Amino acid sequence: MAKNNDKTNVMRILDQKKINYISHNYVDTGAVSGMEVAEALGEDPDMVFKTLVTVGKSKVNYVFVVPVNKELNLKKAAQSVGEKSIEMIKSKELLSLTGYIHGGCSPIGMKKQFATIIDKSAQEHEKIIFSGGKIGYQVGVRLEDLKKVICFQLEDVTE
Repeated sequence: MAKNNDKTNVMRILDQKKINYISHNYVDTGAVSGMEVAEALGEDPDMVFKTLVTVGKSKVNYVFVVPVNKELNLKKAAQSVGEKSIEMIKSKELLSLTGYIHGGCSPIGMKKQFATIIDKSAQEHEKIIFSGGKIGYQVGVRLEDLKKVICFQLEDVTE
């Protein structure tokens, strides 16, 4: 648990739902990529996840949460949500769409709840670590606890 003045909205939401989480902070490490974040935290990159926001051919948005050491397979991702194709949204659209900036996007606390797919590899870990909603902040949450905050499906969406 973080001190109150260090809490992000994601942490406040988790507290509100009485969900246990581990707070990680890497503010002054200069980490910018997901792999650098995992390294700064001293965590296995398989359990550190990044949040990617996409748009389907139908113009519907989807959120994919995948390990930082893997890439989103756009074909598998499209199939998992029943779209012909999907693509990443432009970075400049992220803030107005989700309320988050690039590097601080979390599946928890977006302006709107989008269909969310978490790579099925998450099941292999006791908890997964993802953005706490602000650059420099990560949270570790068990999947069964995450289900109490957001709706998601587990699918094979990486390559």
